[in-house]
Amino acid sequence: MQANPIPQNLQELQQKVAFAENVKRITEQIHAASDLDHILLDLRKEILSIFDAEDLTIFAFDPEKKEIFSKVPHIDSVEEFRIPLTEQSLAGFCAKYLRPVSIADAYNIAELQGVHPSLVHDTSYDKRTGFKTKQVLTYPIVADNKYLMGVLQIGKSLAQFHKCPYIEYSDRTLVDVELLKNLNVDYLKKNHWMPLKRDRTAIEILTDDPSDLDRVADIKRTFPGLNIRFAISLRRDIAQFLGSATGQGDTSSTRKLDENVSDILGELVNEAQEAAAEDAGGGLDENDNAIVRLANQIIADAYRQGASDIHVEPYGEKRETLVRFRVDGDCFEYMKIPQSYRRAIVSRLKIMASLDIAERRKPQDGKIKFKLSENKEIELRVATIPTAGYNEDVVMRLLAASEPLPLDKMGFSDRNFKELKVIAAKPYGIILCVGPTGSGKTTTLHSVLGFINTPDIKIWTAEDPVEITQYGLRQVQVQPKINFTFAAAMRAFLRADPDVIMVGEMRDKETADIGIEASLTGHLVMSTLHTNSAVETVSRLLDMGCDPFSFADAMLGVLAQRLTRRICKDCKEQYVGTAVEYEEIRQGYGPEHWDKLGIPQDNTFRLTRGKGCETCNRTGFKGRVALHELLLGSDGLKRMIQTKARTEEMLQAAIQDGMTTLMQDGVQKVLLGQTTFKEVKAVAIK
Repeated sequence: MQANPIPQNLQELQQKVAFAENVKRITEQIHAASDLDHILLDLRKEILSIFDAEDLTIFAFDPEKKEIFSKVPHIDSVEEFRIPLTEQSLAGFCAKYLRPVSIADAYNIAELQGVHPSLVHDTSYDKRTGFKTKQVLTYPIVADNKYLMGVLQIGKSLAQFHKCPYIEYSDRTLVDVELLKNLNVDYLKKNHWMPLKRDRTAIEILTDDPSDLDRVADIKRTFPGLNIRFAISLRRDIAQFLGSATGQGDTSSTRKLDENVSDILGELVNEAQEAAAEDAGGGLDENDNAIVRLANQIIADAYRQGASDIHVEPYGEKRETLVRFRVDGDCFEYMKIPQSYRRAIVSRLKIMASLDIAERRKPQDGKIKFKLSENKEIELRVATIPTAGYNEDVVMRLLAASEPLPLDKMGFSDRNFKELKVIAAKPYGIILCVGPTGSGKTTTLHSVLGFINTPDIKIWTAEDPVEITQYGLRQVQVQPKINFTFAAAMRAFLRADPDVIMVGEMRDKETADIGIEASLTGHLVMSTLHTNSAVETVSRLLDMGCDPFSFADAMLGVLAQRLTRRICKDCKEQYVGTAVEYEEIRQGYGPEHWDKLGIPQDNTFRLTRGKGCETCNRTGFKGRVALHELLLGSDGLKRMIQTKARTEEMLQAAIQDGMTTLMQDGVQKVLLGQTTFKEVKAVAIK
């Protein structure tokens, strides 16, 4: 009976010795540190290993500014943050009074005020990192018992403290509403728990305190005979989940996406006035109900109006914030938001995109997954850019996230359609699609891939981002920040037994060289490039340093593309073109080529225009039509590439081979009544 304690005591002794040795080793490393950054950044994990905690922050004291500061490493930078010696944070309080502070619950206001009436928990770290603090110990680092050197802050999260997962409110987290049918929602709100979901093994219960024995017993009585699995959440998050599931809350998942924006703006003014009346320093923030609904409605309206981009443009305190949509290539003003809410609406959009709302000095980018309805979700690519007057612009692109269009629905001329199918069926070579940003290059390449996508062909794609998805394609999202570039992806593909490779863009010589090499070793390669015309693409690649002989051998075709506005089908009308219009079109097409068409200038020369209706918002245009210029790698052109012939010479040779320029293809679509010559001129250069 006396033998059992000995191994236990021995084990405890061994643990103490190991702990002491670990402390000694880390102390020696601190003394040997070459600079302060080595302690703040490199030794952080080493010091954290001493404690039974998840997070550690080491603060150093700046005697000149009377502040403590620490540093946080990011992927490609180091961020410094500073805290004043005040009661507005636990670390600041510890440094000011040289007192250690141990808090059992950082979000318990009564416990904080028990230490000092003004003490608060600074939640900015939690918001920035998603780490939900529970227990905190702050300890001053003091020399000679009186000189402040710094502060050590050790934290334990809710999840670690309660030994169960932490779940934060998200409108993308689905609640099993069937579990709430026989429960009193007011009771759940008052007692801060709710059933979240059920699987084969257990019911998951969300609560703010899984250690409350009375509450646990109550939950087990509610679900007798069933296994219970707990998850921890803050009280406000539980209330939001209940609100979203029952339709009684003001959360974004219960949002009505058919509200009138002017009504929401009216509510903004009223709520701001109420906030100001309650608190002289108050105002609306990014989590306010009206701000949340306004952000949601802007995105929903943009989708309904067929916008490709949303621009949020603050102009400071003196002018209203402008919101513009880009529809069919043109921007127009959608609404104006009072200037006092510019920060709140921008912060709300940044929260939706999981960006740092505290960082307003440098650009950021992210994504929003937005649920329009039960069965419809869209994705937005978000970019924030600091602008004059300490403002921030937000630009959001609505991504397609759709199936590819069939090749015969892309608006190709008969010649271009026939030749594109021929070169797409080749076993190896390179096909390029070129044009400015937003001209539909990726959409076209996916249509070509859809044409050749059969079970006997292995297709790899590297994209940034992956917008259009196809079954049968193996699609990869590149990550330049971790050096997973287009070139790196292509090298990986070549080891993965491909038949066809599509790479989002040939941004540099390395990517172009790998693409050309791959096309010469038995693979069909497709890519995009930002050039103005098909012939200019050849010159661009040669100027980048690509080998002219290799490229000439590899090239199957270069497709230049533009998108122009399509005449609205509901209000289109024909009219007799004037002599001025006739001559303008003739000169644009090229007189020597136009005259061969045999189109006279008389009452039979008819053009089309849109009168303007409700469908097209009185613009006369709805949707877009593509203009194409397909340069084929004929034997004659290949010889010209090898000798680095001038661009004009290659252009004339391509036209003689049957190529129609972007302008000529546009004129043909004008004559077909699809668009106007003014629209063609706006995007195509002769």
